[in-house]
Amino acid sequence: MSLITEDDPFKDPSLDDRPQPAQPPALNNVPDTLAVGRNASLTLGTDSLVVLDEALLESGGTLCCGISLTPGSKKNTRSIPFFNVLWAELSEDEDVTIQYAHSESKQAVRPAIISYKLEKSQSVQARAWVENLLTRAYGASQRQKRVKVLINPFGGQGKAVKIYHKSIAPIFAAARCELDVEHTRHNGHAVEIAEKLDTEAFDVIACCSGDGVPYEVWNGLAKKPDAARALVKTALAQLPCGSGNAMSLNFNGTDSPSLAALAVVKGLRTPLDLASVTQGNRRTLSFLSQSVGIVAETDLATEHLRWMGSTRFTWGFFVRLIGKTIYPADIAVRVEIDNKAAIRERWRAEAAKPPPTRDPRPLPEPGTGLPTLQYGTVQDALPDTWELIPHDKLGNFYAGNLAYMSPDANFFPASLPNDGCIDLIRIRGDIPRLTSIQTLLAIEKNTFFDLPHVDYQKVSAYRIIPKNQEEGYISIDGERMPFEPFQVEVHSGLGTVLSRTGHLYEAKGV
Repeated sequence: MSLITEDDPFKDPSLDDRPQPAQPPALNNVPDTLAVGRNASLTLGTDSLVVLDEALLESGGTLCCGISLTPGSKKNTRSIPFFNVLWAELSEDEDVTIQYAHSESKQAVRPAIISYKLEKSQSVQARAWVENLLTRAYGASQRQKRVKVLINPFGGQGKAVKIYHKSIAPIFAAARCELDVEHTRHNGHAVEIAEKLDTEAFDVIACCSGDGVPYEVWNGLAKKPDAARALVKTALAQLPCGSGNAMSLNFNGTDSPSLAALAVVKGLRTPLDLASVTQGNRRTLSFLSQSVGIVAETDLATEHLRWMGSTRFTWGFFVRLIGKTIYPADIAVRVEIDNKAAIRERWRAEAAKPPPTRDPRPLPEPGTGLPTLQYGTVQDALPDTWELIPHDKLGNFYAGNLAYMSPDANFFPASLPNDGCIDLIRIRGDIPRLTSIQTLLAIEKNTFFDLPHVDYQKVSAYRIIPKNQEEGYISIDGERMPFEPFQVEVHSGLGTVLSRTGHLYEAKGV
């Protein structure tokens, strides 16, 4: 007897079993194929679960195993990618049940179920088979993650709560994640939540928001007495519910809420470089980018155009490029790699590595705070090895820790999550207008990196002092900061995220 449905019965999943960082290896001497009746079987293939069932021949154009069949289909097998398998178990009644993410379209998945009644004599073999299925489905990823969910009901177009319940929560529930959900109530609330959070009780903080809530969470964790331990212990994830979803694009490979939820369920712990930004007497953490000039102004001066979505960035960028706007500043940089050939070689060497099977970092001891600043703050004397160079015709100063800044803007294709560097771009503001237009188009075509007038370096620290302007825009992770000098220093692997590969961004590299 079989049951094939697409409803989600796990409204309140069992939370008895605590998740473990590593999963047991696949059991030996267990056949890959499990017979589930006279005319059906389940087989562990190379990269997918293969369902063979003669009943599929009779389904016509109905949905079966969560996959749409065309009328008159003669196929009696269907494949479910292991990545889409969310959970599997054998009940006391000898039912083997498999929950998985069914692809409704290229931009959405939803939970679906297959279930078969077994003979009691199969129980020992079936339990071992189910364990092998889960091992292949999760690999090095942690099962049944304990997730602190933060929902920003005000972000984007104010639809985050609806998106969470419709597209995200069902995926988490089907994967047997342990959930603790809280809504942010005001600007800065996520800082307060993260600062007080018992990070030993959670594996993941998942932000249903844009990039603003993750920024607040990083800085809330940074306020804890044991900030270094908290930042390594608890991974941060973004589930796209805002107008800016760069974090999800880079680590989940999508700005679809349901696909992002699936990616978080299957995500691998990934060390992420974070940067200390000092400005005046303040020290904050940055995970995304810092900008002065055209990018900062494009972002912050187009807030009134939010109704345009991500198109507002393109429009704002275009207007300022054509106007040859310049942003004079003095800049000092600690350069690690100063030429594009070496930068390309660094990226390709990392991309050639297989996905890691474990997080290599030791967990900092309790009470370990943020790292000491190696180069001091912006208020200290400039380090002896740094040279402050005038940039009187600066058009764009953009330092990025991630690759994608928006869906069509892979600004930093050579960036890596944990190479101890920020990728720094500098472009003059007085280049010809035609060159400016070609620069804008090159970003969408992924040819931006190779443009000769784009100065692209990997740096570990810098100081920038805007000049000849009383008012202007400085953006740190999309947040507006006072228009005054600031200094940045990178901390290798200080933070933790979940990613699909464990060591790369989901962006076209170099």
